Amino acid sequence: MAQDASAPPRYRWVVLAVGAVAQGANAAVFLGLPAITPQLREHFGLSLPQVGLLLGAVNLGTMLTLVAWGAAADRHGERLVMTIGGVGAALCLALAAFDGAVVAGVALVGVGLFGASVNAAGGRAVLTWFPAERRGFAMGLRQTATPLGAALAAVVLGVVGLRAGVPVAFLALAGFTGFVALAVALWIREPPWAVRSGSGRHGVVLKDRDLVRLSAASGLLVVPQFTAAALMVELLHDHRGVAVGVAAGLFAAAQVAGGFGRLAVGVWSDRSATRVQPLKALSVLVAVGFALCAALDRAPVWLLAAVLVPTAALALCWNGVAITAAGELAPPGRTGIALGMQNTANYLSATVTPPLAGWLAVGVGWPAALLLAAAT
Repeated sequence: MAQDASAPPRYRWVVLAVGAVAQGANAAVFLGLPAITPQLREHFGLSLPQVGLLLGAVNLGTMLTLVAWGAAADRHGERLVMTIGGVGAALCLALAAFDGAVVAGVALVGVGLFGASVNAAGGRAVLTWFPAERRGFAMGLRQTATPLGAALAAVVLGVVGLRAGVPVAFLALAGFTGFVALAVALWIREPPWAVRSGSGRHGVVLKDRDLVRLSAASGLLVVPQFTAAALMVELLHDHRGVAVGVAAGLFAAAQVAGGFGRLAVGVWSDRSATRVQPLKALSVLVAVGFALCAALDRAPVWLLAAVLVPTAALALCWNGVAITAAGELAPPGRTGIALGMQNTANYLSATVTPPLAGWLAVGVGWPAALLLAAAT
């Protein structure tokens, strides 16, 4: 795709809006599906650790292709990459509607393989369009779409899953993902100052020590985020007896609060001396919150929920700042691959965390799963 020199600076808000919707659609899959964990278990006949593996399939596929999609976006631009990825993800979601846990698992890996394009290319588009002093806010706004998309999906999929069944829930996700791919094809453009990369020389970015450290820290912060995302509904419903609709509603509330938190933390990072300062403060708060949740495992359920919901929200707030920092560490023309590297660490943790936390909850106890989130 050629650079569009006619695109005015205000067009960045259109790019941000479309990129945010694409991010929300992606989140509706990998963060929204956990809201129907009980229905998935019943439909496919799975145990809690097994459904954790199913939910982690999307993250596995995403992890495998993030760097490749980022390199492709650096070379060919965001529109082509995100359109191909969106269409592919929609087709795989439609395939997941067929009965059978194995088919669904393979299809969800495919959803991740294609959906990874949004993470690398969408972030590159926003970081390219916005100046440094507004990137934290812009990326926070984009990343707000992740928990908001998950919250909307939790409500919609909960209703669809209960009334129409799991296959219809997958088809609904497929339709929305395809619609977003069309919006990307129509409205995503590059600014005239965008820098394209050639082939090769990706090792310079992948070996950058600061980027490696940031990616490792991001990967650790994903553990509490996905412990809450994958198991919060199951914890409240199966372990503490909360009605599934109420548990999904609390999950949605945490996602909404976390979404607005991402925006606030983005503004905070724009005004901070470094992007790292907000990350350090949030990591401490999240650790304390999950340790307290573990201690309140047998407390009155309203008290546990009163601590769990804001803690799960805090566990979501850091992501936009980390992505902004990764993009700013990249040399010109290599933003996509830097974001792909940082996101690979995130999705590695996101792949491992649901089954591991589920195994700890079943084999050792729910406090152990919550302490895993606190320890990392």
